[in-house]
Amino acid sequence: MPHRRSIILSASEDRLQKLIESRLSSGADKELIDQRIWDLFGEEWCVMFTDLAGFSRSVAAFGIIHFLQTIYESERLLIPQIELHDGIMLKAEGDSLLIIFRNVQKAIRAAIAMQRATFEYNATRAAEDQVLLCVGLGFGRMLRIGDSDVYGAEVNAASKLGEDIAKAAEVLATKAVRDAGIDCQGVEFVEIEEVPPGADKAFRIVY
Repeated sequence: MPHRRSIILSASEDRLQKLIESRLSSGADKELIDQRIWDLFGEEWCVMFTDLAGFSRSVAAFGIIHFLQTIYESERLLIPQIELHDGIMLKAEGDSLLIIFRNVQKAIRAAIAMQRATFEYNATRAAEDQVLLCVGLGFGRMLRIGDSDVYGAEVNAASKLGEDIAKAAEVLATKAVRDAGIDCQGVEFVEIEEVPPGADKAFRIVY
């Protein structure tokens, strides 16, 4: 199975690379090539980026072993909630995760469940051992390349919200997420001033 997965992944990347190379050639019909790329890889997903607040300062203060411990503990807490809500984790880089969901409301509920898991964990931990989670959500049509990555305006917006704008315990979302998840029970969307590139508006999800 791992071998089969690598073949599928490389086939997707290989096809995209060839189309990009064609797009760069003299006289290329870029509009036609772009449409072919969207036909091959365009899909609608809700994308989630997570980050850990104050992580760089913690590494500087407590060292690399503490870094590894925090990563281990955060993934132990968060991955079961991702799986429970039907998310697919595409990538883990340092203290950040990239996850996609077919269903926007499940993504919202996953984000809340992830935050609550950290609250329960942090209640009995010293400040330096706490997992302080930041979450950003985007939703819309994007390019999904195998199980390795996704690209698009909502991807960029979600990344900015989760990794740069959100504070500890916050779940931030684009207008597209708000519009698709407005009926999600038990949550409220409060507009925020800082809007990332790629989004029309941004909201804090109050839960």
